[in-house]
Amino acid sequence: MEMEKREDLNSILPFLPLLIRSSNLYWPSQAVEILRELASGRVDSVEHLLDAISHIRNALSLSSQFCSSSALHGYALFLNDVMSEEESKQFLNEVVPAFGNLLLRLPSLLEAHYENADRVIDGDGATVRTGLRILDSQEAGIVFLSQELIAALLACSVFCLFPVNDRSVRHLPLINFDGLFASMYDDYHENLAQKVWCIVHYFQRITSDMPKGFVSFERKVLPFKNDAVHISYPDVNFWSTSAIPLCKFEVHSSGLIEDQTSGAVEVDFANKYLGGGALRRGCVQEEIRFMVSPELIAGMLFLPAMADNEAIEIVGVERFSSYTGYASSFKFNGDYVDKRDVDALGRWKTRIVAIDALCSPGMRQYSTNFLLREINKAFCGFLYQSNCQQYQKILQENGCSSVLSGAATLTSMETSEIKTSNHEIRNSQNDYDMMDQDNNNIGVATGNWGCGAFGGDPEVKTIIQWLAASQALRPFIAYYTFGLEALLNLDEVAHWILTQRWTIGDLWNMLIEYSTKRSKGETNVGFLRWLLPSIYSQGTGMDLAKRP
Repeated sequence: MEMEKREDLNSILPFLPLLIRSSNLYWPSQAVEILRELASGRVDSVEHLLDAISHIRNALSLSSQFCSSSALHGYALFLNDVMSEEESKQFLNEVVPAFGNLLLRLPSLLEAHYENADRVIDGDGATVRTGLRILDSQEAGIVFLSQELIAALLACSVFCLFPVNDRSVRHLPLINFDGLFASMYDDYHENLAQKVWCIVHYFQRITSDMPKGFVSFERKVLPFKNDAVHISYPDVNFWSTSAIPLCKFEVHSSGLIEDQTSGAVEVDFANKYLGGGALRRGCVQEEIRFMVSPELIAGMLFLPAMADNEAIEIVGVERFSSYTGYASSFKFNGDYVDKRDVDALGRWKTRIVAIDALCSPGMRQYSTNFLLREINKAFCGFLYQSNCQQYQKILQENGCSSVLSGAATLTSMETSEIKTSNHEIRNSQNDYDMMDQDNNNIGVATGNWGCGAFGGDPEVKTIIQWLAASQALRPFIAYYTFGLEALLNLDEVAHWILTQRWTIGDLWNMLIEYSTKRSKGETNVGFLRWLLPSIYSQGTGMDLAKRP
């Protein structure tokens, strides 16, 4: 095994349930016996299955790390009481043997993965390191996993076979399912059982037809220190002087981000620990997305918590489940057949970017430092991270100076010259071909990021995401308001802003002015009303000097 691939394996090996000898991965012999029993279909009761799981864990010396008895009771509760007798029998006869076969094949799947771990994924034909490894904080990089390998890893997760020691030390989220099953038993809520139904349905689907595609998981970083390769963490001056025009803004008062058909990057309203409460009690935007597309869970194995200058982009997950409701009303609603296209790398054209907002920010969210944190977090997520030189070239060709330095400004042209139609920057097919051969005209689909349970100001967060998407040269942002009252006039305000041909710097500076007044108690109205009071008073004009 090549040195680099050996390093990749060594970084993840302590967190896998496998052993290694002479570069070969293997299960302990006792575990192999039990897995063969599972694969043979001889497990004929829930009690037999739970005993088998416990024996596998004992063979892996994981018994001291096992979840509480509540988790075992949770498994039994779901299989015996939530499932009908017929459904439970089908699970034991069809899904459990598939688990056994997947787990038996895990060592060979991983070895094949490392043998083919380098992929050509950029327009220059460069070979990029893509092997499974811990992508530590501040380590920009990408991992490619086959959907089949992901299925085997998720089988380990459901059976709680991943070692948990040292995960917290490395700031890795929990990956085993014991927390979810224990929560379901200790304080039963129907939505927790519905989450498990999504996982069961996923395994039912792949049992009959194993998917053949790939999923990429990328840690994106805006370095705090300048270098010649990456776009660094922008400062306040960068944003206040940016002369890039604002991108198109679409408002959707109904519908769901994941149902959009434009191929846009979907924003995951993430916890800094990828997946948030997906494998525990959580059941809001991020957790629901992980349930209907369980392949997202695989990233929790090897992606530590995000820092302020980081985001995670996942491309290629397939959606398997339909659902209704939200939070306590969430309900699995049957099969979902994903009809999106597949790209040249074998990935479904589903692009999800995880960005974590400030939690319970209160009034501090109006301070410049925290506004900067939020806009840079979104910018990191929305930017084509692997195309720094092309990004710089596009800006320079449109009269903008380099953005490689966090202190750089984009004001080399006179304001009147740069305030041209967005199309001058965004509608060049050659430019977008350079940015990404298979991702032309990819916008951003988002909503009330960092609001709701996180307590962010939805009007401020809307503007921050618009600015970040525009600076990342995204052609449009599709914003789903979910019927939020504070955003009822968003469409009109966005339209007015675009008619004024404002730049990013113009709108950012207005946001700073508003936030300063809000912090000082000089206004207590929302940003949209403050910016355009005439819409709220049914007036016909706007006097900027008379803002509250």
